[in-house]
Amino acid sequence: MKKIALILILVIFATGCKSSKNKRVVTKKTRTTKSTTKTPTPKTTNNKTAEDVVDYAKTFEGVRYKYGGTTKKGMDCSGLVYTAFKKEDISLPRTARDMAKTGNWVDLKEVEQGDLLFFATKKNSRTVNHVGIVTSSRIGHVEFIHSSTSKGVIISNLAERYWYFAFVQARRIM
Repeated sequence: MKKIALILILVIFATGCKSSKNKRVVTKKTRTTKSTTKTPTPKTTNNKTAEDVVDYAKTFEGVRYKYGGTTKKGMDCSGLVYTAFKKEDISLPRTARDMAKTGNWVDLKEVEQGDLLFFATKKNSRTVNHVGIVTSSRIGHVEFIHSSTSKGVIISNLAERYWYFAFVQARRIM
């Protein structure tokens, strides 16, 4: 019995200490140098139409949330986007879910002023139900205007935890 126990312990020890070439851990030390570059400047678009869309959307800042609304009396997120683009004779679907199917997909690192950001704000769902317009963008910092149910039309930052985790995709309409 002692021999079996000893052999069993040796087998466990031998297999537990076995190394594998596939499980190699590599660490790389990088050298950091003091950078003399200034902070990144916001990406500016030469697209006057995008600038006009954003400027018009900003005129609604502070307007209360109203489901289905498209006026200064109240508006929802897709109503804000729909109205801002309509002012520039750009026709969009009326709902955030349908807007998410228009235009071209854009990598988040490449978003510019006037691009649309889409979100899924319902718990355990990736279905788009919220939209905003990018107002400014630079590396690691994207601001967008939208209509929230609690605060109405506001400008938020995508780096905020809530928006970061709710983000689904970005699309370019213009």
